[in-house]
Amino acid sequence: MELTLLGTGAPAGLPRPDCPCAACASAAGPRARAATSLLVDGSLLLDLTPGVAFAAARAGHSLGGVRQVLLSHPHDGPAVEVPAGLPQPGRVPDGRELALLTGHRVRALALDAPGTGYAVTGPDGQRLLYLPPGTAPAGLEEPAEPYAMVLLDVVGRPDGLARLRAVGAVGPTTDVVAVHLDHDVPPGAEERRRLAAAGARAVPDGTTLEVGAYEHVPDLPRRTLVLGGARSGKSVEAERRLESLPQVLYVATGGSRNGDTEWAARVSAHQERRPGSWRTVETCDVVPLLGTDGPPLLVDCLSLWLTDAMDSVGAWDDAQWADGGERALKERVRELTDAVRATRRTVVAVSNEVGSGIVPATASGRRYRDELGRLNAAFAQECEQVLLVVAGQALVLRG
Repeated sequence: MELTLLGTGAPAGLPRPDCPCAACASAAGPRARAATSLLVDGSLLLDLTPGVAFAAARAGHSLGGVRQVLLSHPHDGPAVEVPAGLPQPGRVPDGRELALLTGHRVRALALDAPGTGYAVTGPDGQRLLYLPPGTAPAGLEEPAEPYAMVLLDVVGRPDGLARLRAVGAVGPTTDVVAVHLDHDVPPGAEERRRLAAAGARAVPDGTTLEVGAYEHVPDLPRRTLVLGGARSGKSVEAERRLESLPQVLYVATGGSRNGDTEWAARVSAHQERRPGSWRTVETCDVVPLLGTDGPPLLVDCLSLWLTDAMDSVGAWDDAQWADGGERALKERVRELTDAVRATRRTVVAVSNEVGSGIVPATASGRRYRDELGRLNAAFAQECEQVLLVVAGQALVLRG
């Protein structure tokens, strides 16, 4: 089964008309994207968009062989003119299946937002799934047979990809292609990096893909350390790296700090960002979690883990520090890094990058700064990928 992406952008296209944002300003030439529309084997058109006939011609295809046009999402703008010779567009009711004379079968999937998803099976038995923008599947049955290719709004609805993975509809060999790309992510290197973190890729408008053909996408790093200063966006970056995976365990090392309203507000903001399928545990006892099998772990953060560890060994008292406290802390750090090295789980950990600013005024502050620097370096040594987040921008240090 052959698929040509006549457009890969959001319904308004990229750049958006009259939008002055940085992403739209940089979406010029080959980075520009028309509204998403797919041509399957020259006979099935998914979503009728403005200029689709010209887009097909630029891609070296004709719409003369199209026998069915299906719409996936509501169209809020002016009516799109149907090119001469094309059948009138329609929509398959949820749960129903349409058999085409060309040998294709199209089944409509229910979604959690207005629109219809389409599962297409070709005459060769290959299967693809296409979801409209801003949607995720609803009521998926488990287990499901993996699709050869899935096209969906990876950036806007990563939880949709997580749901598909949870039931087995997206497996290790599924080619995940991002469509409906909007100005949420600047096109180019940042777009590629963000999609790779979800195990997905994007292709330019006019690209023809063979459904079922192997396409190399970098594997998700199994161990990642995300560093950054205060309010740099490091926690958001860490969460983003796992939001397309199901059943994540969020390990909060900060505790509740009863009575601290400012801390409670911070915790609440973090909780509201997390997908509903994630589970949270408040603990600094991270080593046992690393030593057991289970869903991916997001540890936020190592800085607070270190504070707890230093409290437990009496690191703030010079006498206790000299009388075995320093040695005990090194042992705690070694246990943690050994557990990271041996773990079979996917792990993303967050930590503060310190030491680049003002030297702390107190001996205990300088001690904490030094120990956190050592912890970050030791933990990073065990990770396939290390990121530094500055002003919301993720810089890849390793991986």
